[in-house]
Amino acid sequence: MVAAILASSLGFIDGSIVAIALPAMRMSLGASLVEAQWISNAYMLTLSALILVGGAAGDRFGLARVFGGGIALFVIASMACAFAPTANVLIGARAIQGLGAAFMVPGSLALISRAYPKEERGKAIGTWAAAAAVTAALGPIIGGLALTFGGPDVWRWIFAVNLPLGLLALYFLYVKVEQDPSQPERGVDIPGGLSAVIGLGLIAWSLSGAEHGEPASKTALIIGLSGVAMILLFLRIEARSPHPMMPLSLFKNIGFSIANTASFGIYFAFSAILMYLPMVLIGGWGESEITTSAAYAPLSVFIALLSGNAGKLASRIGPTPLLVGGALVLATGYAALALVIPTQNFWGAVLPAMCLQGIGMGLVVAPLSTAVMNSVATHATGTASGINNAVIRMSSLIAVAVMGSVVAISYGAADGPATFGEILKDPGHTAATNAAFIKVAWGASAVCLVSALIAAIGGRSAARG
Repeated sequence: MVAAILASSLGFIDGSIVAIALPAMRMSLGASLVEAQWISNAYMLTLSALILVGGAAGDRFGLARVFGGGIALFVIASMACAFAPTANVLIGARAIQGLGAAFMVPGSLALISRAYPKEERGKAIGTWAAAAAVTAALGPIIGGLALTFGGPDVWRWIFAVNLPLGLLALYFLYVKVEQDPSQPERGVDIPGGLSAVIGLGLIAWSLSGAEHGEPASKTALIIGLSGVAMILLFLRIEARSPHPMMPLSLFKNIGFSIANTASFGIYFAFSAILMYLPMVLIGGWGESEITTSAAYAPLSVFIALLSGNAGKLASRIGPTPLLVGGALVLATGYAALALVIPTQNFWGAVLPAMCLQGIGMGLVVAPLSTAVMNSVATHATGTASGINNAVIRMSSLIAVAVMGSVVAISYGAADGPATFGEILKDPGHTAATNAAFIKVAWGASAVCLVSALIAAIGGRSAARG
């Protein structure tokens, strides 16, 4: 249990703090906006594309072996991040971090499920989930305090703290796990994983090429089309592989396809806001990192308060009403955020809008999982859950890339004197930063409206079926 919680904490802490730390990283390393996007996306790319391979590898080679190997690789990459001398080195280290996480994340919950008997498993998973929620809530606060009161390079400690946590997790893992059976007959879809990494990487690269407001170039278009071709190759591999990481037959179920489409849209909007709002507050408004971290508080509070009851209600009345209602609340929250950004009032305007985001996510997180689980047969729930997890992480990858170009082009159109997200005390910079982020907020609102419509249509189709 301790090993699983510590390993989960590694991913949660890095994921929630990096967005807040990006302005400091840019200033420390002299990173461009595109490089800042890839500090986030390099991690999400390898994690989203390989997380299903990581789960299969645990079954094939032994759960504890693969889980421990993922932790070790994550920690080594974290130390490379901590000592990175340039933005490009940090991006490379983050990609390796994502590779480690792809083999670490699936093993965390699976390890608990295997270690506890059925009658104790629910309580154990509840303890793990509660610890994860606390970590997710405390991470931005601790990181915000360190970044506010520390020096310009204090962001490096965000990665360095993974060393003691990772070593402690490895200690408990190898001391307590006495047996680690492997299943040699199980296959690992390496061709599928490689084609997914290359395809998603090329697409994300083509979408995140804008820096000073220029539209997409012919080169970016060619790169994007190459990425699409690679994804088509990935689908062909999955259709013919004896051990596919993403069995395409599951998508024949309309309920499964709708649930994953809604997940993609909701988490696309969620990730876009969480990535670019800190750049507005810190870089454009001059707010401290600890103030900015308070924007994350409503998410943790409302998800913790509402998810349990939302999950129970979804089991009783079905997930569709909650998905539609939650997506509409999110759309309202993002629209409110777009309207209040010009006031530059964090506590009285931005934070209440973020509360709507917290309520909306609290309403949809558990019903999305319920919709995915209810749409497939019992024997396929593990694979279905893994695919949904990968879809959510892919949505974050694409959101950061797409909205990166949106903010760059919008900032340039507003005659900004620098680049979006830079820390600069200048009225023109602040105005251009606000104008660019407003486009992101309206875009997120529109995506959530479409997600609500998709969930409503899908629910009606499932009911007729």
